[in-house]
Amino acid sequence: MQVKQVDQVSQGAQGTASAAQVAAGQDITVRVPATSANLGPGFDSLGMAVGLFDSVRVRTRDSGGISVRVSGEGADTLPTDGTHLVARTIVDTIRNAGYGVGGFELICENVIPHGRGLGSSASAIVSGVLAGNALLPAAAQLDEAGLLHACSVLEGHPDNVAPALSGGLAVSWEDEGRFRSVTAQVHPDVIPVVAVPATELSTESARGLLPQNVPHRDAAANSGRAALLMHAMVTDPSLLLAGTEDFLHQSYRAPAMQPSAALIETLRAAGFAAVVSGAGPTVMVLAAGTDQAAAAEALIVRHLAAQALENWRVLRLGVDRDGARVVVHQR
Repeated sequence: MQVKQVDQVSQGAQGTASAAQVAAGQDITVRVPATSANLGPGFDSLGMAVGLFDSVRVRTRDSGGISVRVSGEGADTLPTDGTHLVARTIVDTIRNAGYGVGGFELICENVIPHGRGLGSSASAIVSGVLAGNALLPAAAQLDEAGLLHACSVLEGHPDNVAPALSGGLAVSWEDEGRFRSVTAQVHPDVIPVVAVPATELSTESARGLLPQNVPHRDAAANSGRAALLMHAMVTDPSLLLAGTEDFLHQSYRAPAMQPSAALIETLRAAGFAAVVSGAGPTVMVLAAGTDQAAAAEALIVRHLAAQALENWRVLRLGVDRDGARVVVHQR
């Protein structure tokens, strides 16, 4: 995560932590990348940041409550008051630090598709936590480990919030009740190509299809492929096809996203490292170089046409290596 401080806003008198409000007149922007979790066998532990970005701008005031403006994805359906997820998360982050807020204006520019497995809810949570944290006096702000834990608790797991915060490829885990993560830099030849359907699929619905237990041989095979995937992503992209083979979740979720599952089968049969992005239904190809990315795009377009699948978006995305950014604007 990078914090670019354009101009530090004066915090004013703090008073006691239990009574103080964050300073009015603050103006900040938070920009957060989309993410793709799992990447095949890395179930609930691997995630990668990609080049689609949501941004939120927050301007605090002494009073007047919370107003929200939304453009882009979800503009016609998301709430425009304090029940908006980003707004709620800002307020909760400030309150958890022992402060209050008189009111604020929230402007959301949404680019990440909702309910498609590209981390839209994680982006909203990261945006809210980072914004709320940045509005606090410096002494009350969370450090990077605290930010990761706070975001992970709200999201329920760290596989999307970790790469959204750090950029790159994140490996996450829980250790004695604390969420932790380390970041690896993806090989420059790895190019994500996504096919985003028009229909949504909730993470809860997709997770509900998973069995309580899996055979030992599947767990062992998945461990090997996850280890191979890390090597392929960082060192040798030629191994991506083998490294992305999953034994834990994709086949169980396939009935809920049959067009996506059929596209993945077509792509993998042709030698492309295709996976479900997160809980789906977006399909992601981890291409090894620009030539393979172009070939994957062409095959996706042919498949969609042959199956009469309309309103899918095919996008070539870069790996985002910077993660979330916070900009403090000059008053």
